[in-house]
Amino acid sequence: MSLAGELMNYLAHLYLSGPDEGLIVGNFIADAVKGRSVERYPEPIRRGISMHRSIDRFTDGHPLNAEARRWLYPYVHKYAGVVLDMYHDHFLATDWGSWSAEPLQGFTRRSYQTLLRHFLSLPPRSRRILPFMMKDDWLSSYARMEGLGQAFQGMARRTPFASGMEGAVKVLEDHYDEFRKVFQQFLPELIRHTLPMRNYGLSSESSRGIMKDGE
Repeated sequence: MSLAGELMNYLAHLYLSGPDEGLIVGNFIADAVKGRSVERYPEPIRRGISMHRSIDRFTDGHPLNAEARRWLYPYVHKYAGVVLDMYHDHFLATDWGSWSAEPLQGFTRRSYQTLLRHFLSLPPRSRRILPFMMKDDWLSSYARMEGLGQAFQGMARRTPFASGMEGAVKVLEDHYDEFRKVFQQFLPELIRHTLPMRNYGLSSESSRGIMKDGE
């Protein structure tokens, strides 16, 4: 079974959830929840779904990302946004110690354990993904160019026409500093954007492990 089309920037979404289990689960399942089916979930998970969508809107509308997508468009065309999201996860994973006081392996283990505790509540698509996600450790795999390249190649095979994604790692390697600078400027703004969502009805512990200024 190939799940290449399901690979996406889960790391950033789960990182921005903090330790709140509802936000973690909602951020994970949001793309699999359509229409009024969101009403089936308890309020904490609905907040996570809403947070995921807010993150996507903020990311897509940010001028830094709009410019980076313009750089990418000649190479990967309409998939520029997907590729850029995965670049962001790469930089988050490689620079993890600058953005979180919690070690990456501890974070990924805690995230997988949280999702497993809610496994029976996940929509079918998310239940299908999770075992493979854990087995291949998707959350940290993008730190390695090899893992990122495998993800892009798998996604390219699933597109109905030439996407250019099989060459996305080469583009990143050729323009690494430029894309890293975009990430480093963008992430603090995204952290500030999501802070009220993490702190809604919660103590300051809801932002545990998140370094607001990347230092």
